[in-house]
Amino acid sequence: MTHSVKTASPSDLSTTPRTSPAPASWSAVVAIGVGAFTLVSAEFLPVGLLPQIAQDLAISEGQAGLMVTAPGIVAACAALLTISVGKHIQRQHALWALLSLLVISNALVACANSLPVLLAARVLLGVAVGGFWTIGVSLGARLRPNAIGRATSIIFSGVTLGTVAGVPAGTLLGGLLGWRLAFAAFAVLVVLVVAALVVLLPRIPPEKSLGFGQVPVVLRMTNVRAGLVAVVLIFTGQLAAYTYIAPFLKQTSGIDSGNLSALLLAYGVAGIIGNIFCGWFVERDVRRAVLVTTLFLGGAMLSLVVWGTNPVWATAAVVAWGVGFGMLPIAIQSWIFKAAPDRLEVVAALFVAVGQLAMGIGALIGGVAVDHFGVQMAIGVGVAGTLGATLWIVARFPR
Repeated sequence: MTHSVKTASPSDLSTTPRTSPAPASWSAVVAIGVGAFTLVSAEFLPVGLLPQIAQDLAISEGQAGLMVTAPGIVAACAALLTISVGKHIQRQHALWALLSLLVISNALVACANSLPVLLAARVLLGVAVGGFWTIGVSLGARLRPNAIGRATSIIFSGVTLGTVAGVPAGTLLGGLLGWRLAFAAFAVLVVLVVAALVVLLPRIPPEKSLGFGQVPVVLRMTNVRAGLVAVVLIFTGQLAAYTYIAPFLKQTSGIDSGNLSALLLAYGVAGIIGNIFCGWFVERDVRRAVLVTTLFLGGAMLSLVVWGTNPVWATAAVVAWGVGFGMLPIAIQSWIFKAAPDRLEVVAALFVAVGQLAMGIGALIGGVAVDHFGVQMAIGVGVAGTLGATLWIVARFPR
C-alpha cells in the first residue's frame, strides 16, 4: 500500500510501548527503506505496462488491470490478519519472508502465459504488501530509538519514491526490455534486498499488543471513521483513473510510447516535488493539506476529461496530477494517524486494509468502465472519487 510516508511525529511514535533491540546500523534502516521501495514499485509496476501485457497475453486492458485489483484486495485482508497472526513472529524473520514472497511474485509474473497465473502471482504480492506495512511502520523507531524521526523518514522515503517512480520505472524498463524482463529485473533487485536484510537486521522481537481486539476500539473514534471514509473515496478514485493513465494518453491524447515514458517520468518528478512540499504543509495544517491534495488530483483528472485530446494540455494535467499524487501519502496518512497517535499499529493496519481495498476496488471499477464505456470513463470515475472526498472533508470538518 500503500501505499505512505510521513507518519506521526517522533513524540507520538514514542508513546507506543516498544520492545527495542540494541540500535541497529543505519545500513539496516536504509535496507528496509529499499525494501519498501521495491514493494510499492512492484504494486504499481503494471500500470505503465498494461498495453504491452494485454497485447502479449491476448486479454483486454480491463482484464490486465486486475493485476492492480488483486493485490489491493489481498493486502487489505493480510494487513488485518497480521495484527493477530504475526504477533508472535520475530520481525526480522517476517520481513525476510514477506520480501521473499515479492521475489516469487515478480518471477511468476515474468513467466506467466495466462491471466490466472498472472493473478495468482499478484496475490502473493498482496500478502507481502499488507504484512510489510502493518509490521514495518514502527521499525525505524525500534531500530534507532535515539533518532526516531530520521529513521522513520528514511524508511518512508522508500515508500514515497516507489509511489511516484513505480509507473515511470516500469514504463521505461518495459520500453527497453519488454514487460517480462521488467518484472524479472525487479525480482533480482528484491533478492539483493533480502540478502541485505539477512546480513544487517538484528533480532527484533514482536511488540506486546492486544492484537485484533484493538480494532473495534479504534473504529469507535469518530475522526478515525471520518478519515477512513475519505481514504475510500480518494483511493478508489485515484486507482480507477491512475491504473489506465497509459491507455488514456495513448488513445485519447495521441502520445506515442517514447513520449509516454518521458511524460510518466515527469509525473514521477512532479510527485517528488509534491511530496517535499506536503512534508512542509502538513506540519502547519493537515486538513488543508488533504484538501489541496484532493483538489490537485480531481482538478487534473477533470482537465484530462475535458481537454485531454490536446497533447500539450494533457501533459500539463499529468504533471499537476503527479504533484497531487506525491502529496497524497503524506497528507492522508498524517491526517488519519493524528486521530489516534497512541494506537499507531492498529491505525496503520486499518489504513492499509481500507486503502488497499479501495485501491483494488478502484482499479476494478476502472477496468469495468474501460471495457464497457471507454478509457475516458475511468478518468471520470477518478474525478468523482477525489472531488467527492473534497466535499466530504469540507462537510465533515468545516473548521
